[in-house]
Amino acid sequence: VIGMLGNGFIVLVNCIDLVKRQKLSSADCILTGLAISRISQLWAILCDSFLLVLWPHLYAIDKLTKIVNSFWILSNHLATWFATCLSVFYFFKVANFSHPCFTWLRWRIRSVVLVLLLGSLPLLFLNSESIYMFSHISTNSYKIYARNSTRSPNVSETHDLHQLIVFNFISLIPFLLSLTSLLLLVLSLMRHIRNLQLNPSSKDLSTEAHKRAMKMVMSFLFLFIIHVSSVLLTGWVFLKLQGRLAKLVVVLTSTVFPSSHSFILILGTSKLRQNAIGLLWYL
Repeated sequence: VIGMLGNGFIVLVNCIDLVKRQKLSSADCILTGLAISRISQLWAILCDSFLLVLWPHLYAIDKLTKIVNSFWILSNHLATWFATCLSVFYFFKVANFSHPCFTWLRWRIRSVVLVLLLGSLPLLFLNSESIYMFSHISTNSYKIYARNSTRSPNVSETHDLHQLIVFNFISLIPFLLSLTSLLLLVLSLMRHIRNLQLNPSSKDLSTEAHKRAMKMVMSFLFLFIIHVSSVLLTGWVFLKLQGRLAKLVVVLTSTVFPSSHSFILILGTSKLRQNAIGLLWYL
């Protein structure tokens, strides 16, 4: 719920800004899409948690688990790629390279972001293949729990684990894109500091911007690692353990990324931070 409030605040501020100015910047568009997808993602996790605790027998309904899993996979995919686009956007806006290719892409940053989002659609289709796998894990886990029996190792379980690893392996692509953006930001900052040392009289307007962008990208990478690990752990726990408490803990761990990252974005974006301070002062 806290995560939904944080992401809802981002959407509200940008919607008010859109009404006032009749337009949104590229960064605000990415932030709004990211916040909406994360609200959807958190709703899916919340529904799954309620099913797990209050109505576990509903896991036996294959169609229901497929709907919940489809909703989660779509929102998770969009949230991951919007966050990746934000990392790439920070890189092109803050970094400074003289290479003509970099300059060409920098002037077409909107097109770059759009190409990244459209290019992620084939990966979404690959992820959609995992809907059956997640539904199969949930349904089988409930049936074994209802029979009060233990799962015997079989081919199906091995297949589910392999599919789960493939699902997380697909997440390497946005992770590597963001990691590349971070490394290039570090390189750009090092070159900028070296230029300052050679020209002490020049104004330093870029160092802080580099550091802020690096902090934002690093926070995304760190939380993304936690998120991917929690998804892998969730599948493993559903396959191997029958206790509802263990399942609930790992399910709720997956909310850390979409919830906490929204507040990092609020603190790291001047417009959002000022509106948040104003709201807290009013309250």
